[in-house]
Amino acid sequence: MKRIASVNIQEIDSVAATQGTQTQLIQVGLSACLAGQLVRYNGGHSQSRYCLDTLSEYFKFKTYCPEVAAGFSVPRATMRLVGDPNNPMLTYSDSKGDNDQEVENLTAQLLNVVIAKVRTFDQLDGYVLMKNSPSCGYQRVKVYQANGHPHTIRRQGLFTEQLHKRYPLLPIEEEGRLNDPRLRENFILRVYAHYCFRHEVLADLSLHNLIQFHSRYKYTLMAHNQLLYRSLGKMLTGDSELSIDALALQYFTLFMQALGKPASVKNHTNTLLHILGYLKKSVSSRSRVNLMDVIHKYRQRKIPLITPLTLLSHYIEQHGSQYIKEQRYFNPYPEALGLRNRI
Repeated sequence: MKRIASVNIQEIDSVAATQGTQTQLIQVGLSACLAGQLVRYNGGHSQSRYCLDTLSEYFKFKTYCPEVAAGFSVPRATMRLVGDPNNPMLTYSDSKGDNDQEVENLTAQLLNVVIAKVRTFDQLDGYVLMKNSPSCGYQRVKVYQANGHPHTIRRQGLFTEQLHKRYPLLPIEEEGRLNDPRLRENFILRVYAHYCFRHEVLADLSLHNLIQFHSRYKYTLMAHNQLLYRSLGKMLTGDSELSIDALALQYFTLFMQALGKPASVKNHTNTLLHILGYLKKSVSSRSRVNLMDVIHKYRQRKIPLITPLTLLSHYIEQHGSQYIKEQRYFNPYPEALGLRNRI
């Protein structure tokens, strides 16, 4: 059963975060070393200036170091995963021995603390992790063989694995990958979508609120995954025999899957052209031709996404219906982040 982070209704001030007037910082987990805390094996840190200087204006970071929480000293010998990639053992890198009994097994010491800790993360809407860590790495953590060489198979760190098991829909990313403009934009979009679903749907669960949420995210979904966009729409026709709780879980699972990868230029172009159709009767043909020219310049990657979006937003604000004005596609996160200036 997939777990959706819970909502404390007393904490809900507003969902205006997506409208550029954020009134409540979104809670996001952060590896403690990325926050500048001296918790790394060498007594240092891996401070992320982007998290601390930029994202801290919008996110309230909850820092955690599983290795320190498990009682490992600072500084300490480096650690690594060894053995079976599907069930590795955590040990010190300088451990020696011809069999597992002669190698100090630190797995239980870490997991006993971690498994209990992740149960307290219900209010998080995302997590930023330290890459390559045997505890916090997200995707590419090495697992070593007895001969000292790593397996070709890479995996998640032990803490990340437990975090993902408990909250499979939680947006998770490694800090280093946030240097990629498309991955950065996609992660932050997913954080805000996760936050909005918890506060707009789960806080007062009903089919009406679920449909309203879907309506606002229609063009965001179209830009990311057109197949799942159509499937999600069909789920909300009222024909489902599922309970509202089961329907919401099924919907949110596919919704987060749809947003799981950055939207392609091709899909963005298709979405922009669909939105342009709303101006067919209210904007002059000359203006629409100019808009279409700008959209195709984006398709050719001559200009960033923000350019056609800004022009469309201007005309939609003057001539669009309430439905199209409320589309999250125009403002899925605070504009001041400037995320669409580089994609």
